[in-house]
Amino acid sequence: MKAVGVMALLGIISHFGFIILAFMGLQTLRLDRYFMKEQQAMFKLVLIMLAVAIGFGCSSFFLSFIDNVRNLSFLF
Repeated sequence: MKAVGVMALLGIISHFGFIILAFMGLQTLRLDRYFMKEQQAMFKLVLIMLAVAIGFGCSSFFLSFIDNVRNLSFLF
């Protein structure tokens, strides 16, 4: 049961870590300069949602890869 808890903690940390990395990466593109002042609040919301989508997808791939590597031991 302890392994399940460790994997859950790893999943939470991975999700947040990749979301933060995606958000920082999207901010470096400086796309906000292409939007008017009135649209800045909506653009920031879209940027956060896009970062969550990209970060969650990358994190899911990472966790799936770790799980598959761990399950390779059952092959032999």
